[in-house]
Amino acid sequence: MRVSPLPIAPILKERCVPLVIAGAFELFTARMGEWWPLATHSIGGTDVTGVRFEACVGGRVVEVHGDGTEHVWADVIAWDPPERFVLAWHPNLTPEAASILEVRFREVADGTDVNLEHRAWEEFGAQVGGVLRAGYDPGWDVVLAPFTGAAVTSPPLHGACLP
Repeated sequence: MRVSPLPIAPILKERCVPLVIAGAFELFTARMGEWWPLATHSIGGTDVTGVRFEACVGGRVVEVHGDGTEHVWADVIAWDPPERFVLAWHPNLTPEAASILEVRFREVADGTDVNLEHRAWEEFGAQVGGVLRAGYDPGWDVVLAPFTGAAVTSPPLHGACLP
Protein backbone atom coordinates (compact mmCIF):
# COMPACT_ATOMS: atom_id res chain seq x y z
CA MET A 1 0.00 0.00 0.00
CA ARG A 2 1.22 3.51 -0.77
CA VAL A 3 1.97 5.75 2.21
CA SER A 4 0.21 9.13 2.23
CA PRO A 5 2.61 12.09 1.99
CA LEU A 6 0.41 14.10 4.35
CA PRO A 7 -0.13 13.20 8.00
CA ILE A 8 -3.59 12.08 9.05
CA ALA A 9 -4.52 13.16 12.57
CA PRO A 10 -4.48 10.40 15.19
CA ILE A 11 -7.57 9.39 17.11
CA LEU A 12 -7.26 10.30 20.79
CA LYS A 13 -9.59 8.90 23.45
CA GLU A 14 -9.34 9.24 27.21
CA ARG A 15 -11.30 7.48 29.91
CA CYS A 16 -10.91 7.53 33.68
CA VAL A 17 -11.78 4.28 35.41
CA PRO A 18 -12.13 3.55 39.15
CA LEU A 19 -9.36 0.93 39.22
CA VAL A 20 -5.76 0.91 40.33
CA ILE A 21 -3.40 1.03 37.36
CA ALA A 22 -2.63 -2.71 37.39
CA GLY A 23 -6.35 -3.54 37.46
CA ALA A 24 -7.12 -1.22 34.53
CA PHE A 25 -4.23 -2.66 32.51
CA GLU A 26 -5.32 -6.24 33.22
CA LEU A 27 -8.95 -5.50 32.31
CA PHE A 28 -7.92 -3.93 29.01
CA THR A 29 -5.53 -6.74 28.04
CA ALA A 30 -5.90 -10.12 29.78
CA ARG A 31 -9.66 -9.67 30.27
CA MET A 32 -10.41 -8.05 26.89
CA GLY A 33 -12.81 -10.86 25.98
CA GLU A 34 -15.04 -9.96 28.95
CA TRP A 35 -15.95 -6.50 27.67
CA TRP A 36 -15.05 -6.13 23.98
CA PRO A 37 -18.26 -5.90 21.85
CA LEU A 38 -17.41 -8.95 19.73
CA ALA A 39 -20.76 -9.18 17.95
CA THR A 40 -20.27 -5.77 16.33
CA HIS A 41 -16.50 -5.16 16.46
CA SER A 42 -14.76 -8.31 15.23
CA ILE A 43 -14.03 -10.13 12.00
CA GLY A 44 -16.34 -13.07 12.74
CA GLY A 45 -19.24 -11.28 14.44
CA THR A 46 -21.54 -13.58 16.36
CA ASP A 47 -19.30 -16.63 15.64
CA VAL A 48 -16.55 -15.19 17.87
CA THR A 49 -16.32 -16.80 21.30
CA GLY A 50 -13.40 -14.87 22.75
CA VAL A 51 -10.27 -12.78 22.42
CA ARG A 52 -6.74 -13.78 23.41
CA PHE A 53 -4.20 -11.05 24.20
CA GLU A 54 -0.70 -12.55 24.17
CA ALA A 55 1.14 -10.48 26.76
CA CYS A 56 4.64 -9.95 25.34
CA VAL A 57 6.48 -8.23 22.52
CA GLY A 58 5.90 -10.49 19.53
CA GLY A 59 2.56 -11.61 20.95
CA ARG A 60 -0.73 -11.10 19.17
CA VAL A 61 -4.32 -10.12 19.79
CA VAL A 62 -6.43 -12.94 18.37
CA GLU A 63 -10.17 -13.47 18.01
CA VAL A 64 -11.26 -17.07 18.53
CA HIS A 65 -14.29 -18.67 16.91
CA GLY A 66 -16.38 -21.54 18.25
CA ASP A 67 -14.99 -23.91 15.61
CA GLY A 68 -11.40 -23.09 16.62
CA THR A 69 -10.72 -20.68 13.75
CA GLU A 70 -8.58 -17.73 14.77
CA HIS A 71 -8.03 -14.32 13.20
CA VAL A 72 -5.20 -12.02 14.25
CA TRP A 73 -6.20 -8.43 14.98
CA ALA A 74 -2.81 -7.08 16.01
CA ASP A 75 0.83 -7.74 16.82
CA VAL A 76 2.27 -6.55 20.14
CA ILE A 77 5.21 -4.25 19.39
CA ALA A 78 5.71 -2.75 22.88
CA TRP A 79 4.77 -4.24 26.24
CA ASP A 80 5.34 -2.16 29.39
CA PRO A 81 2.82 -3.29 32.04
CA PRO A 82 1.06 -1.66 33.71
CA GLU A 83 1.85 1.67 32.01
CA ARG A 84 1.46 1.00 28.28
CA PHE A 85 1.27 -1.31 25.33
CA VAL A 86 1.55 -0.68 21.58
CA LEU A 87 0.02 -2.76 18.81
CA ALA A 88 0.42 -2.93 15.05
CA TRP A 89 -3.34 -2.99 14.45
CA HIS A 90 -4.64 -4.85 11.36
CA PRO A 91 -7.99 -6.58 12.08
CA ASN A 92 -8.72 -7.75 8.55
CA LEU A 93 -8.82 -11.13 6.83
CA THR A 94 -6.24 -9.87 4.32
CA PRO A 95 -4.38 -6.96 5.94
CA GLU A 96 -2.53 -4.70 3.52
CA ALA A 97 -1.06 -2.40 6.17
CA ALA A 98 -1.25 -1.74 9.90
CA SER A 99 -2.04 1.31 11.96
CA ILE A 100 -0.53 1.83 15.41
CA LEU A 101 -2.62 1.56 18.56
CA GLU A 102 -0.97 2.80 21.76
CA VAL A 103 -2.77 2.63 25.10
CA ARG A 104 -1.25 4.33 28.15
CA PHE A 105 -2.34 3.95 31.78
CA ARG A 106 -1.64 6.57 34.45
CA GLU A 107 -2.73 6.29 38.05
CA VAL A 108 -4.54 9.37 39.34
CA ALA A 109 -6.26 10.22 42.62
CA ASP A 110 -9.62 8.88 41.38
CA GLY A 111 -8.37 5.71 39.69
CA THR A 112 -6.56 5.36 36.38
CA ASP A 113 -6.56 7.52 33.28
CA VAL A 114 -6.57 5.37 30.15
CA ASN A 115 -5.31 7.19 27.05
CA LEU A 116 -5.77 5.58 23.66
CA GLU A 117 -3.98 6.90 20.59
CA HIS A 118 -4.69 5.31 17.22
CA ARG A 119 -2.30 6.65 14.57
CA ALA A 120 -0.33 5.92 11.39
CA TRP A 121 -3.36 6.04 9.09
CA GLU A 122 -0.95 7.23 6.38
CA GLU A 123 0.20 3.62 5.96
CA PHE A 124 -3.03 2.94 4.04
CA GLY A 125 -2.64 5.92 1.68
CA ALA A 126 -4.44 9.25 1.93
CA GLN A 127 -7.88 8.18 0.73
CA VAL A 128 -8.18 4.78 2.45
CA GLY A 129 -6.44 6.05 5.60
CA GLY A 130 -8.89 8.94 5.88
CA VAL A 131 -11.90 6.66 5.45
CA LEU A 132 -10.58 4.18 8.01
CA ARG A 133 -9.86 6.94 10.53
CA ALA A 134 -13.38 8.36 10.07
CA GLY A 135 -14.89 4.98 10.92
CA TYR A 136 -12.62 4.19 13.83
CA ASP A 137 -13.14 7.51 15.61
CA PRO A 138 -16.76 6.80 16.66
CA GLY A 139 -15.98 3.07 16.75
CA TRP A 140 -13.57 3.52 19.65
CA ASP A 141 -16.34 5.24 21.63
CA VAL A 142 -18.52 2.15 21.11
CA VAL A 143 -15.66 -0.17 22.15
CA LEU A 144 -14.61 1.86 25.19
CA ALA A 145 -18.14 2.12 26.63
CA PRO A 146 -18.24 -1.52 27.81
CA PHE A 147 -14.63 -1.23 29.02
CA THR A 148 -15.54 1.66 31.33
CA GLY A 149 -18.69 -0.19 32.38
CA ALA A 150 -16.70 -3.31 33.26
CA ALA A 151 -14.20 -1.17 35.20
CA VAL A 152 -16.98 0.20 37.40
CA THR A 153 -18.02 -3.31 38.44
CA SER A 154 -14.52 -4.84 38.63
CA PRO A 155 -12.48 -5.10 41.82
CA PRO A 156 -10.21 -3.60 43.00
CA LEU A 157 -12.07 -0.30 43.16
CA HIS A 158 -10.05 2.79 43.92
CA GLY A 159 -11.50 6.25 44.33
CA ALA A 160 -14.67 7.68 42.84
CA CYS A 161 -13.77 8.29 39.18
CA LEU A 162 -16.71 7.38 36.98
CA PRO A 163 -16.83 7.11 33.19
